[in-house]
Amino acid sequence: MKNICIIGSGSWGVALAVHLVKLGNIIKIWSFSEEEKELINQKRECKFLPGLVIPEGITCTTSFQEAIEGSEVIIHVTPSKFTRDTVKQYKQYVTNQIVVLCTKGFEKETLSTLDTVIEEEIPEVKLAVLSGPSHAEEVSVAIPTVMVAASHDKEVALKVQDIFMNENLRVYTSDDVKGVELGGALKNIIAFCSGVAAGIGLGDNSFAALITRGLGEITRLGEKMGGKKETFYGLSGLGDLIVTCLSNHSRNRRAGVLLGKGKTLEEARKEIGMVIEGVDNIEVAHELCKKYDVNMPIVDAVYDMLYNHLSPKKAVTMLMTRAKKDEI
Repeated sequence: MKNICIIGSGSWGVALAVHLVKLGNIIKIWSFSEEEKELINQKRECKFLPGLVIPEGITCTTSFQEAIEGSEVIIHVTPSKFTRDTVKQYKQYVTNQIVVLCTKGFEKETLSTLDTVIEEEIPEVKLAVLSGPSHAEEVSVAIPTVMVAASHDKEVALKVQDIFMNENLRVYTSDDVKGVELGGALKNIIAFCSGVAAGIGLGDNSFAALITRGLGEITRLGEKMGGKKETFYGLSGLGDLIVTCLSNHSRNRRAGVLLGKGKTLEEARKEIGMVIEGVDNIEVAHELCKKYDVNMPIVDAVYDMLYNHLSPKKAVTMLMTRAKKDEI
């Protein structure tokens, strides 16, 4: 039994809390919202996971000190754009705990992956990244799921594996923190494109091509940024790409569908009602393409759709009529 703190009361934070409390742990969730705190503590509900009854052993607070003090593990699950500010607020309470990063994205202002952000704010942190094909809706009801825990410290990765693993959640370990981070962050952009493709009525052939060529783009950039090629063909790369591109649980895909059907980006945000990491990180990916001189035509096309008024159908035509070339 461990005392575990979860920073973030969204669907993924609550799903992980439900999983971990079933393993005999005591969970405190930090939320920025009094409304969500009361919903969890009083009604035992999460507004992002309809129908879920939150078990005993999980409490929610809006105090970082109350959530973190006495904990052995801190799980960070806030939206990427709030990561640095949130860590700045709670880092004074971090002592010797393992910090498990479960957010997928970038810091827009610095183009940094989030492991870098946390390590800059807490230089001696014992950090692991947990990622892979894992929808909160399924983890919260114990549907078998497989993930990967990456850390520069093998002992930390093994501890995270032990903390999370049971018959419903299998966890592998990795030392490729950058690769695991980048796979999780970049796949959201391809998933958004997958939704656009569905919204304009493309077929299975198109989805297969998009996933395959999208993985190629992710791998090219990921390797340039320090990730290992094989990582992008594993759970946090190909695995997460497949589940996010093809599932209606994916808010990135759902947002893309709405744009493909003619909705504006703001209308899509309002209808989804949660942070859409893929949309938030498209500008970052576009800048990273230029910084590392990597050819990423799918990322370029979706950037132009969002910021240069390129229509989805014209974007498809542009991709299909690019200059002839070898596959590899």
